Amino acid sequence: MTAIINAADLASESAGPRPPVLLDVRWQLGGPPGRPAYEAGHLPGAVYVDLDTELSAPPGAGGRHPLPDVADFGAAMRRAGVGRDTPVVVYDGGQGWAAARAWWLLRWAGHRDVRVLDGGLAAWEGPLSTEEPKPEEGDFAPVPGSLPLLDADGAAALARDGLLLDARAAERYRGDVEPIDRVGGHIPGALSAPTTENVAENGRFLPVDDLADRFAALGATKGAQVGVYCGSGVSAAHEVLALELAGVPAALYAGSWSQWSADESRPVVTGPDPQ
Repeated sequence: MTAIINAADLASESAGPRPPVLLDVRWQLGGPPGRPAYEAGHLPGAVYVDLDTELSAPPGAGGRHPLPDVADFGAAMRRAGVGRDTPVVVYDGGQGWAAARAWWLLRWAGHRDVRVLDGGLAAWEGPLSTEEPKPEEGDFAPVPGSLPLLDADGAAALARDGLLLDARAAERYRGDVEPIDRVGGHIPGALSAPTTENVAENGRFLPVDDLADRFAALGATKGAQVGVYCGSGVSAAHEVLALELAGVPAALYAGSWSQWSADESRPVVTGPDPQ
């Protein structure tokens, strides 16, 4: 089973005997809340899920978007109609970061049938709805651990002994600019691999062979020990998804740069070189 689905196949499945639960996870870093956009029009039957409050814990020592409390996350998914055996499709406005965060969390928590709408809402050619559904309560019970997760020490070790990819923009990796966190730069040993290079101009993922070539050039091949971080663990989930499409399992450092850079005892490297 692939981790993504195109709009035509989603339309077909939604009209079929076993339609997926649809989660609208529209969110944009520094942008307006996704709820008004959802209310203005969403995929028919989709339930809105808020990244900041339902897919994250409050900001703090764990970073700007720490993983949510497992019980709270499970309750949010059940309210949205997610069952342990129901297929789920998540989408956002087209950037893919928020949808990938929801995909990663559900997969990490043990759900086996989760896909991201490739290209997001922008790829959808069918009608939109302003009606807010009231789904039947689901029975999904999270069991964390199905996908690998890194803490700060694990990320540092992987940067030394394996391959740690930095999914932020290259200028943030180099430390030329840092618009959000305490200091710019990167984790020693990490390689720059911006998430934006995983997709074409239309926001859809590059073909699998192209993704595999891209990651292979960075050393991310089958059998390699690979991890990913970003600013706060959101766009890094998109890179983990891209790596999965390329056949390369990867761990997520959920605290990411927002957690690492807030700890003044952690070393920081600036410039284009990993070390």
